[in-house]
Amino acid sequence: MFESLTEKLGNALRNLRGVGKLTEENMADALKEVRTALLAADVHFKVVREFVERVQTQCVGQEVLKGVAPGQQIVKIIHDELVKLLGEGSTALSGARPLKILMVGLHGSGKTTSTAKLGKLLKKRGYRPFVVGCDIYRPAAIDQLEILSKAEELGFYSDRVSQDVPAIGAAGLAAAQTATADCIIFDTAGRLQIDHELIEEVKKLKARVQPDEILLVADGALGQEAVNVAKAFHDALSLTGLVLTKMDGDARGGAALSIKSIANVPIKFIGTGEKTADFDTFYPERLASRILGMGDVVSLVEKAQETIDQKEAEKMAETLRKGDFNLEDFLAQMQQVKKLGSMQSIMGMMPGMSGVELPPGADKQMARTEAIIKSMTLQERRKPEILNGNRRKRIADGSGVKIVEVNQLLKQFQQMQQMMKMMKGGGAKKMMRQMEAMRGKGGGFPGM
Repeated sequence: MFESLTEKLGNALRNLRGVGKLTEENMADALKEVRTALLAADVHFKVVREFVERVQTQCVGQEVLKGVAPGQQIVKIIHDELVKLLGEGSTALSGARPLKILMVGLHGSGKTTSTAKLGKLLKKRGYRPFVVGCDIYRPAAIDQLEILSKAEELGFYSDRVSQDVPAIGAAGLAAAQTATADCIIFDTAGRLQIDHELIEEVKKLKARVQPDEILLVADGALGQEAVNVAKAFHDALSLTGLVLTKMDGDARGGAALSIKSIANVPIKFIGTGEKTADFDTFYPERLASRILGMGDVVSLVEKAQETIDQKEAEKMAETLRKGDFNLEDFLAQMQQVKKLGSMQSIMGMMPGMSGVELPPGADKQMARTEAIIKSMTLQERRKPEILNGNRRKRIADGSGVKIVEVNQLLKQFQQMQQMMKMMKGGGAKKMMRQMEAMRGKGGGFPGM
């Protein structure tokens, strides 16, 4: 979402290289570009004006520290201001048990899916979640929530007959208490726009179930409209937090950067994809680092710890140490990496790589590579040298690719095996020269 902003901010700060002291003159052009970049990202004009003024006040007159470039100093200042903009401090949920959470929002914001996602996340944290379907206007919402709840093994309650939303909420709360749940999440109905009927219904439900948290689910792609929606809901319900969805899309990100300052409600969670696992706690410091191209190693490590099998990782490390790496090992490695998310999202968490665009269809290419390997027998994966012409044709037909793609995969795998052996023998420098040669010829192992 923030690729364009990251690139423009990077260009603005790059112009300060070689400057011995930050002055009003040499800051003027850089801050003008920063202002333009933020406005282009659909950040509220008032937020942009105040942000630039604060940065300028802190920067002008600062002596450049020994060994630290002015660009690095201003990056630190902008980073800290971005954190304030996004909402510094704790974004933790209430410590009440049972924890009652009311999910509100407009139709189409991803509220029902986010309810299940939040339930899954809290289950990982040791809660016993229970979800209650309170959307009486859209039967598909109840069906969707029930399916997702069963898939994630969450408690579930709904009433497809009653039209009394507060009564449904109260009954769901009683069912959750009977099931000894310590976290109850209420999914409410949405509208295409905010109206009196919607607000009154949610107010009555709030009065009946007395939630500890009221979270607004807002579509991050709405830009400034998401900010207006948040302000309207907050004025009526006193929101405790926000869930920004569709943060993996190509929207400009203005909502995330404006919503805390304008609506005065902290962002607590972000949805980063369609799967129930694509849901994360919001950390302002980490997002600020990613916007400035500094990556987010902490989140990457946390995601790896959650998704990658420790035993498999140890087994792979031992395989690499011995230099005995076959296609079966590579398939297992690819399947582990896929659990972390898309290749582009992984790149965005790596320092200095957030602005790097992978070739179009990188994830599809990874899927094609996986299909080719899966079309091989176990013996062929372990001993790819036995793959003659007939076997390769069978594999190409089985995976739906051309035989040239199979040949290319095997050729690149042979090169990788040679590198592994060189690493085992201590020939790291020679291996690096070979990697550079491969890159110069357009090589590179798909999905690696």
